[in-house]
Amino acid sequence: MAVSGGQDSLCVLKLLLDLAPDWGWQLGIIHCDHRWPSDAGIADHVAHLAAQWNLPLYLAVAETIEESEAAARHWRYQAIVQIGAAQGYGKVATGHTQSDLSETFLYNLIRGSGADGLQALGWQRILAPHLELIRPLLNVSRQETGQFCQQFHLPVWEDAANANPRYARNRLRNQLLPYLRDQFNPQVESALAQTAELLRADVEYLQACATTLAQQVIQDNRLHRDRLRAAPLAIQRRWCASFANYCLKPRTLPKLRRLPICSLPLTAAAPPPYPAASLPRFKARGWSYSPVFPRKPWKSQRGLILASWLFGTAKEPIYRFFNLLGQFLLAVVIEFSDYLTEGIQLLAQLV
Repeated sequence: MAVSGGQDSLCVLKLLLDLAPDWGWQLGIIHCDHRWPSDAGIADHVAHLAAQWNLPLYLAVAETIEESEAAARHWRYQAIVQIGAAQGYGKVATGHTQSDLSETFLYNLIRGSGADGLQALGWQRILAPHLELIRPLLNVSRQETGQFCQQFHLPVWEDAANANPRYARNRLRNQLLPYLRDQFNPQVESALAQTAELLRADVEYLQACATTLAQQVIQDNRLHRDRLRAAPLAIQRRWCASFANYCLKPRTLPKLRRLPICSLPLTAAAPPPYPAASLPRFKARGWSYSPVFPRKPWKSQRGLILASWLFGTAKEPIYRFFNLLGQFLLAVVIEFSDYLTEGIQLLAQLV
């Protein structure tokens, strides 16, 4: 159990302690000390709780870590994975609540995330091959966990960092959500959580469709571009994102040397909607290409033309896919010069 000392994590800890004898669970406490000034005393408080309830305590102490939400979260998950693997635990529970879910939904919505980001805080998540993260309180509000702790007289540590307006999540929690609750919907947290749950089912369906498309697009060691273009745009995006992530894995480079030639001849495709002279860098099979991608291809006419040719629309290019693919090709050119010729041929076959 990941315990911060706050009311949410203490609520989960109390519930697990009550249920452990009936289910035969072996419990332990993980606490991550960032060593920030605002964290002074928290580690000692959690250690006292572990001793009081006769539970093993696994303490992770950061050497130096930036005082930001993202950096702290990344380090905590790394520490949890290391401790879980070292101690042989298969699951780790956290105290994320419905309130955290609504805050994550709003935060990612403001950032412009798609459906995946809006439903990112799920009931469970695989952290490592043998370690699963579970969030059993996602249908419980922070107000309810506070009442639970009061009822059972649990010693809650009030973290001063939770009131610091420097952090965006605190501003959402202490300013935006109360305003939405007062002015629009008293049950706004529940409503946002319900929307996230509905999106989760949609994302699972779209991902299943993308997996099916991947099996159809790459067959017999060939990439069938006509089948990719025939798929709905939402499924194309998911396939391209998965393909780009696959390309960026270190073990993928040797496999890319054997990447299949497109089964659809370039001469059979519709002619590109631009003169051949507009991309003069490279020529193959009578068509003109540029093997160099700009860092942000969606901000250049060349990138829009390429997106239009490959996916049939210039209005909604696959921004992230081309950015990642461009970074991958650049890494090939810089670090794997012997793959340069094959990389250019690969690009020619894909487009």
